[in-house]
Amino acid sequence: MNTTSDLHGRRLLRRTEYTPQESSKVSTKDILFSLLPNTSSPHQVNEEESIKNLALACALLSSSRSSTHELLSWIPETLSVIGESTFREISRDCFSDFPSNAEELVVDSGKIELLPIVLPELKDGIEKSSLGKSSDTEDVVAAMARTPVGYAIIAAHQLRWFVTQVEKPDLVKFCNLVVPCALTALDHWSPEVKGQGIISLVHLAKNVTSGDLGLYGDVVLDACCQNIASDDEIWIHVVELSVLLVTKLHPNNPRSPWYEKIMNEMLGHLERQPRNKERRIAWLRFIEPLLNALGLFLLAHFRRIFPLFFQWMHSDDAETVLLVLERLETVVRLTWIRNSPFIPRLVEELVSLYKESSTRKDRDDIRPLILRILMLLRQCKSLQFESAWSQYQEDPNLSTVSEYIWASSS
Repeated sequence: MNTTSDLHGRRLLRRTEYTPQESSKVSTKDILFSLLPNTSSPHQVNEEESIKNLALACALLSSSRSSTHELLSWIPETLSVIGESTFREISRDCFSDFPSNAEELVVDSGKIELLPIVLPELKDGIEKSSLGKSSDTEDVVAAMARTPVGYAIIAAHQLRWFVTQVEKPDLVKFCNLVVPCALTALDHWSPEVKGQGIISLVHLAKNVTSGDLGLYGDVVLDACCQNIASDDEIWIHVVELSVLLVTKLHPNNPRSPWYEKIMNEMLGHLERQPRNKERRIAWLRFIEPLLNALGLFLLAHFRRIFPLFFQWMHSDDAETVLLVLERLETVVRLTWIRNSPFIPRLVEELVSLYKESSTRKDRDDIRPLILRILMLLRQCKSLQFESAWSQYQEDPNLSTVSEYIWASSS
C-alpha cells in the first residue's frame, strides 16, 4: 500500500543526511528504505507483508524520539511525525471499523491488530545476534561477525514502541506474545537491547494484573535478578521492574524468597559502587514500595542498609540526601528500629547532617525531615533515644531541636 505520508516520507528520507558508523555495519537508512513500499521495484510484495513492513518503518521512525543511540538519533523530528501520521493512515485504512472521526479509536485499533503480526518477527531479529548464558567475549565477537548487533538494537526499539502503544485493558490479550519477546531482549548481551526489553516489561507490568502474568511471573523475576548487576544505563529500569514485579506478584507475602533475593542482589551491587550517584538515586527513588511490602522483615537487612544510608546522608547532591531521609523515615516508621544497635549512630549522623545543612541551599527541605525522624525515634525508642541524645542536650546549636522534640512529644 502507498500512502500520502509514505510517499512524502520516502522523499524526505532520501534527502536526510546520514553517515552510518563504520563500527555498526548497519545502515538504519537502508533498513527504512527496505521497509517502505517501492513502486519502481519489480518484486511485488503482498498486501499483508507491505502493511507489516510499513508499520515497522513507522515504529522505527517514531521510536527515535526517545532514543539517543547513534542508529536512531540522526532521524529528524519531521520524519518521526510522518511515521506517526502514516501509522494513523494504516490503522484507518486496514484495521479499523470505527468512523474516521474517532481518530483515537482508529489508531488504537491498528496498534492492537499489528502486535501479533510484528512481535514474532522482532523476536527473531533480536535472537539472531543473541548468545547463550555461558558465552564469553570471543562468542560476542563471533556473534557480531555473524549478525551485526545493530539489527537487534533496531528491533528492540521497535518492540518497545509497539508494546508501549497499547495499554489496559487491551494489552492483557498479548501477554503470551510480549513476555517471550521482551525476555529475548532481556537475555541479549547488548545493554541497549536489554534496556528496551526491560522498558517493555515495565509497561506490561503496569497495565496487567498479577493473575494476567500467570506462569511468566517467576521467569521474569529471575531475569530481573540476573540483570541487577547490569550496566549503568539500564540499572534504573532494572530496579523499577524488579520492585514493580515483586510487589505486584507477592503483595502480601514478605516471606517470599523473591523479596530477599532481589533486595540482597541490589544491596550487594550498591555496596560495590556506593559512590555511583546515578545508581543510588535510581534505587532510592524506586525502592519505597518494596520497603513498605517488607515491613518488619526489613530488620534482616539493617546491617547492609544503614551503612549505605549513613554514607549517602552526607552526599554533595541534594537529591540523594532528601531521598535518603525520606527512605530512612519509612524504615523507622515500619520497623520502629526494634532491638537495633544502630540508634546511637543514627542520632549521631542526623545531628551531624543537621549542622552541615546550615550552609546548604536546601536546608529548608532537609531539616524538617531530620526533625520528623528524630521525633519518630523519640516516640518508638524513648529510653534509648534519650540516652543517645543526652550528649547533645547542652549543645547551643541544637537547642531549638531539643525544644521541638520534647515540646512535640509532650
